[in-house]
Amino acid sequence: MKHIYTVTGMTCNGCRTFVEKKLNAMDAVLEATVDLETSEAVIESQEHIATEALQAALGDHYIISLPGEDNSKKNLAESKNKKGKGTGMFYCPMQCEGEKTYNAPGDCPVCGMDLVEEVSLVQNSETTYTCTMHPEIIKDEFGLCPICGMELVPAEVEESEEIKTYKKLFHKFWISVVFTVPIFLIAMSDMVPNNPIYHILDLNYWNYIQFLLSIPVVFYANWVFFKRAYKSVLTWNLNMFTLIGIGSGVAWLFSVFGILFPDLFPAQFKTATGTVHVYFEAATVILTLVMLGQLLEAKAHSKTNSAVKELLKLAPNKAVKVVNGKEEIISIDKIVVGNILRVKPGDRIPVDGVIVEGESSVDESMITGEPIPVTKTKNDLVKAGTINGKQSFLMKAEKVGADTLLSQIIVMVNNASRSKAPIQKLADKISGYFVPVVVIISIITFFVWKIFGPEPSYVYALVNAIAVLIIACPCALGLATPMSVMVGVGKGAKAGVLIKNAEALEKLNKINVVIIDKTGTITEGKPSVETVAEVSEGFNHKKVLQYIISLNTLSEHPIAEATVKYGKEQNEVGLKVSNFTSVTGKGVSGFIESKKVVLGNDQLMRDSGVTISNKLKEEIVAYQKLGKTVPMLAVEGNLMGYVVISDKIKETSKRAIAQLHEKGLKVIMLTGDNEETAKAVASELKLEEFRAEVLPEDKLKEVERLQNEGAVVAMAGDGINDAPALAKSDVGIAMGTGTDVAIESASITLVKGDLHGIVKAHNLSVETMKNIKQNLFFALFYNSLGIPIAAGVLFPFFGLLLSPMLAAVAMSFSSVSVIANALRLRKINIE
Repeated sequence: MKHIYTVTGMTCNGCRTFVEKKLNAMDAVLEATVDLETSEAVIESQEHIATEALQAALGDHYIISLPGEDNSKKNLAESKNKKGKGTGMFYCPMQCEGEKTYNAPGDCPVCGMDLVEEVSLVQNSETTYTCTMHPEIIKDEFGLCPICGMELVPAEVEESEEIKTYKKLFHKFWISVVFTVPIFLIAMSDMVPNNPIYHILDLNYWNYIQFLLSIPVVFYANWVFFKRAYKSVLTWNLNMFTLIGIGSGVAWLFSVFGILFPDLFPAQFKTATGTVHVYFEAATVILTLVMLGQLLEAKAHSKTNSAVKELLKLAPNKAVKVVNGKEEIISIDKIVVGNILRVKPGDRIPVDGVIVEGESSVDESMITGEPIPVTKTKNDLVKAGTINGKQSFLMKAEKVGADTLLSQIIVMVNNASRSKAPIQKLADKISGYFVPVVVIISIITFFVWKIFGPEPSYVYALVNAIAVLIIACPCALGLATPMSVMVGVGKGAKAGVLIKNAEALEKLNKINVVIIDKTGTITEGKPSVETVAEVSEGFNHKKVLQYIISLNTLSEHPIAEATVKYGKEQNEVGLKVSNFTSVTGKGVSGFIESKKVVLGNDQLMRDSGVTISNKLKEEIVAYQKLGKTVPMLAVEGNLMGYVVISDKIKETSKRAIAQLHEKGLKVIMLTGDNEETAKAVASELKLEEFRAEVLPEDKLKEVERLQNEGAVVAMAGDGINDAPALAKSDVGIAMGTGTDVAIESASITLVKGDLHGIVKAHNLSVETMKNIKQNLFFALFYNSLGIPIAAGVLFPFFGLLLSPMLAAVAMSFSSVSVIANALRLRKINIE
């Protein structure tokens, strides 16, 4: 028996391997293969295996079910996992395991860093409302306070994990400071002539006091670093905390043994009074400074996803629902598809929908990046989060919750932020060898100073070996790429450039050819009928239009929609069509009143054996030279008429193409339109290269041809016919005004749907890659310079040594510096 099961919860290849291994370990299973992409498991067995048995083998981490089986357990598990104001989904900011996510807060099992919670727009269905004046009033729905009449507001929900983590670090940092400062002052008092504190107690007692003060610092405030270090050694995922744990741990343990068993130590480690030199101040200051670095890093990291947080603020928490002419205020999560909503002046539009009554200007800058308000009238689409102008209108809800454009933007930004750019492979490769190499350098440093260093050589050896461990920072290297990607993707989202993954962001920097479609990409994609002409006495104007709209009613092409709309305006009614056929890139055909009818371009006419007179050809070509599209109508092999379609070139197209040329990029226009129309459009846009009468498969072949010649190709399109070429190109760019298929096939989506978005996307890619390279250079330069200095290479020439405490300062601020540099991307101009 062979069955296909759906497996949910897998996020990486490690998950796939785990599931496959667990299933194959079952006695009743002959063979199990698991596919991560489709989230499916194919299980071969001699007898049926109950789903419950398969679930028991996988545990609670993954949910296995037959297609169509009730997934209530999965949904329940997901709802239980949600915490705070986020999604309940956590990820490592350094992307140690790629796009893998976790269901609970904690530490990354690879690098040890705090996991970060992803934020979401999806509202909690259990939102409650309260009155600011009367907090005892709690309601499940939005409304007015029954006591004072004030509007109820959403009750405060549990804090996000991000805020909790920051507060926890803040608390532990100040505990660490309180106990570390006196230890530091006691240790530094040795620098004061005739040390006054020795008149109060002997040095040995002060060492014990330092020991007692250090216990809360080590075992409470910073114990998490040692836990991470231990776990990293146990799993052999060596990281920054491995080095911190070894360095500060050695200093602290050495000091403890020094005060408890002083006789075990040689004279080199002892003071003039016979006590052993202790390094409690080094251990505690190092740990406190590392905690400060973690605190600053958490603060800075919260700003890297600020773009998503700002998008979250766009969604209102209430809406005005209209039922039978009466208005009622409802919570945003109570809106369902089909509801009629009133949007008042200045209000944010609650969900995606269409205007059914009224008109207004709408500020869409937060979605498209364009500052000029757009006039919206009846039947126009409006998007959630955009701001209504000075007039009121009624709208019908069409997409709610996670289906709105705003929600999809946030999901795309979150997913892209977690994806890895190819350039990160270099950092990952270096990081894999980094910690073991640093430990070896530290050991070498110890023995070199022991053998060749001045007296007390053991002391110099120990201090410099610890400094090497502390100053090394694999964290800065690991954060170099992800932080820039996160900020860059967020910056793009605010400018109307949606990036599906980091690979696309990097590849866009390398493109040298841009292929663009005509209809809907260069032009508005809103064709309109200029004229309908009859060319045979057997068919009058009315009959030609009637046949055209009859065929086009069954077609989804924008030109077809334009003719149908025109027919309705002329009060024409279509006829019954049988055996309808759509010929991709050419036109449509069918039978009307038992006659074979063909409607399309020159190619379709030739294929159908339709003869066109020279005079008629000249008439049609004259329109085409003006950039018009002219579909022709033939009945029973005879040309009966044609329709002239115009599609206005977008205002931004000419400027955008000029800017792409200035960047040294070759721009090629591909269109299914005829040669004359294509030539007219290319001439107006000053395009040197174009291909006309191109079929979808020809677009794909053109992309492949250019790639075979060594070109890095970006393809921009908006229709179903563009999808194969979008998927094949190095970077597929979809117009947000286009079809879902095109958007799904592309790796970048331009919300506003104009070519200037390509310019913005390319500028963003160039700036982001520059920022990543700066971060990588800084991280590599810092470690290449810092480790030798900590090892003492300057001592023979200048007599300079680096204290482990200064090494801790440098290490803590190196990561913060990388994040700070990434945050600069928020200020760049990509227009």
